[in-house]
Amino acid sequence: MLTSVSLTDREREVVALLRRDPLIGSEAIARELGTTRAAVNVHLSNLGKKGVILGRGYVLSEQQSVVVVGGANLDVKARSRRAVVSGTSNPGTATMSAGGVGRNIAENLARLGTRTHLVAAIGSDGPGDQVLAATSAAGVHVEHVRRSARSTGTYTAVLDVDGELLVAVSDMAATDELDSDHVAAARDLVAAASLVVLDGNLATATLDFALDLAARVGARVVLEPVSVPKAAALAPLLVADRPVHVVTPNRDELAALTDLPTRTQRQVERAVAALHRRGVELVWVRLGSGGSLLSGPAGTTTLDAVPTEVVDVTGAGDAMLAAFCHALLGGAAPAAAATYGHAAAALTIASPHTVRPDLTERLVRSTHA
Repeated sequence: MLTSVSLTDREREVVALLRRDPLIGSEAIARELGTTRAAVNVHLSNLGKKGVILGRGYVLSEQQSVVVVGGANLDVKARSRRAVVSGTSNPGTATMSAGGVGRNIAENLARLGTRTHLVAAIGSDGPGDQVLAATSAAGVHVEHVRRSARSTGTYTAVLDVDGELLVAVSDMAATDELDSDHVAAARDLVAAASLVVLDGNLATATLDFALDLAARVGARVVLEPVSVPKAAALAPLLVADRPVHVVTPNRDELAALTDLPTRTQRQVERAVAALHRRGVELVWVRLGSGGSLLSGPAGTTTLDAVPTEVVDVTGAGDAMLAAFCHALLGGAAPAAAATYGHAAAALTIASPHTVRPDLTERLVRSTHA
């Protein structure tokens, strides 16, 4: 897929001709477009600078890419040194780092080696500077991260001594400002993307616009519902005439998406079937320590979680989804990609970091083997 950042209408016409005939010359392009050869050479030069064509022969750049549209914020994690006693102060430790579901997915993808662009909003403040610098340093392309007048969002999590989440409070005011105009500004990236990942933290109207845009340009969408309230809000957006490639709920989010019970295996399968009828090709239901269930055209597969020592569960789902997308783009079948995702999640759970700074494809494959 093309990795251009922004193309003019005429540049898109030139690219279309190059796709049709990679050996076409600038004079023939000029005749097709009713312009001069000199003008065509300027367009070709600009396409080269944008990375759309590579070297001589007008070879189109086809590096796979992912566009992630979603939340970026500062994570604050507090962990008790002993079993938490409610209603009083508990001794422990606290850390701050770049976070946000969309941003975490983007960083995991970049660390695995996938070209990744993030469309997000952060504040024009110190925490925003910290989040932007950390994200860019990890290899994520951040040219479409908007600086908002609002404060950078925060996600504050309290973890028990065993690393399990007790409670979390999310302030996503800046992400709430991410609107359709901002997504539209990344239209060329979306059109060129191999996958578009949408974070359920987005405002409903923004998600609706992003789904429409992806459908118009033929981009495959991966939708992460994030939470039960967010899943309930986005449920009406899943309609058969606007297909979605993958939806990745947990059991409770699946219930919110379908308004169906999901307590038993049979109930889960019925709710999954309801999503298929609404245009979702692959439904990947996360079942925590019970592994996951993947349903698609090839049938239903249940996958076991990878055993690991629990250090911190924060970010495991983000790593799982990112690794799944990375493996899909590498040619893996969905079930194999899901297994790869479980391996990445296990590595993240075994780490104190929300996104492992040492995450690589080799590391995941060593766990996956």
